[in-house]
Amino acid sequence: MERIGVLFVCLGNICRSPLAEGVFRQLVAEAGLQDRFRIDSAGTSGYHQGDAPDPRTCAVAVGRGIVLEHTARRVRATDLEQFDYVLAMDGENLERLQALTDGRGTRARLALLRAFEPGMPPDAEVPDPYYDEDGGFEAVHDMVERACRGLLAHSRAERELPCCARGRRRSWRAR
Repeated sequence: MERIGVLFVCLGNICRSPLAEGVFRQLVAEAGLQDRFRIDSAGTSGYHQGDAPDPRTCAVAVGRGIVLEHTARRVRATDLEQFDYVLAMDGENLERLQALTDGRGTRARLALLRAFEPGMPPDAEVPDPYYDEDGGFEAVHDMVERACRGLLAHSRAERELPCCARGRRRSWRAR
């Protein structure tokens, strides 16, 4: 069975994208669909390669029952062929991802994460809380969670995944 590959991308891979990875992992686990997804995150820069997630991101995540177990890495051009969805947190990082394609087609669907948040325009961004000292991490978590819920619903509908672990299972078909 082909797994759905989802890669979340921000600049340094220590705040927004590892948070999205953790939130989405939890939602997928709650739905009993862990065997249907491959989930990871990366950054478009190598500034923090090898680092753990930002302590402020971890604190917000832990406060909501999510443990982030990730080591920052830089996105690679091969990721665009290995993942079905490569979701950037903002337009600048989306442009950097598009530049990796060299104008060629790619397996991955490149989009902004918040495009999956119900009621949001496709160009809505997840702001970078790194320099925000006024609780931006909480607001970012809320945005990421809403968008990840929308992404999971979209994935279920597109791939005909079951709506819940205990519910009636429908067939799953690859695209």
